Amino acid sequence: MWIFLGGIIIGLLLICLRLHYQKSKLQQKIELLEPLVESVENIRDILYYCETYPKLKYLYLSPTVNNLLGPNALRDHVQDPDKVFEIVHPDDYEILVKKTLGTLNFNQPITVRLKNHLGEYIWSEEYATPVYKDGKFVAVQGLFRNINDKIVLQQQLEYKSTHDALTNLYNREYFQAKMAHFNERNDPITVVLADLDELKWVNDEYGHQMGDKLVCETAACLEAYADNDMLIARIGGDEFSILIPNKSVLQVEQYLKNVEMKMQKDYKDLPFSSIKISIGYEYSNSSYGVMEQLFSQADAKMYENKKKRKLLKEKVEPFILTQ
Repeated sequence: MWIFLGGIIIGLLLICLRLHYQKSKLQQKIELLEPLVESVENIRDILYYCETYPKLKYLYLSPTVNNLLGPNALRDHVQDPDKVFEIVHPDDYEILVKKTLGTLNFNQPITVRLKNHLGEYIWSEEYATPVYKDGKFVAVQGLFRNINDKIVLQQQLEYKSTHDALTNLYNREYFQAKMAHFNERNDPITVVLADLDELKWVNDEYGHQMGDKLVCETAACLEAYADNDMLIARIGGDEFSILIPNKSVLQVEQYLKNVEMKMQKDYKDLPFSSIKISIGYEYSNSSYGVMEQLFSQADAKMYENKKKRKLLKEKVEPFILTQ
């Protein structure tokens, strides 16, 4: 519907513009169409008609483009139609190229990010229609609008659906989804399970606010030496799990040793000198079909580690790696 409506509006607008330059005997017709021109130029959507052959040239671009891109956008883009390639997000550049070549799927909305005069990328949604002459693609017309608030809200909702509200780590649901993902792949994988030893004691002695600080400090330690491929999740109140793909056992152990050293430092905001946590892990050179088994084995090693720590009443060593 938007494409159809946009085509009608732009077509009528071009008629208005042509009449504007004709002889005075058509002045009465122009006056009749002036309300349409005024309405078009005051709607929030941005209308345009741009020739693509022999070169890019705007026959019309509505002034509302200034609201999206900045106060001088109308002037700048009419003078230099190629300027849009300078402000489009690098990941969306190919979309604009295909649009100007007429090879894009015009049956679907076109979503790209454009940089405004403040240097911010703004999401826009466009409904465009190709124009052909003698079978040749010669122009494109359409309308687009600012949907940045909609996209940002959608991203926020998606983030909340996959992340733990307290620590900003991934949540249990996302972790389980990634477990299923790796279960269908053939990647070297390590599953790590970790459990805080004293969260209940901290909650009882110092209150849940201090317990939340302990959980957040633990999350920060786990993230401190992680790379982009690692997935760290909070899967319970005092439970964490880590998926480490494409790393050797030595690399995993080095990561855990780095975390151990960080957990031994003096935490000024916590009423104790180190974070005490029990950890177990299990490695496989192939993740295919074994993820639940790896999780169970890592979980068993973590509880074995916890029992040893409790029996030894170790207060200095943050955790003992269970091979």
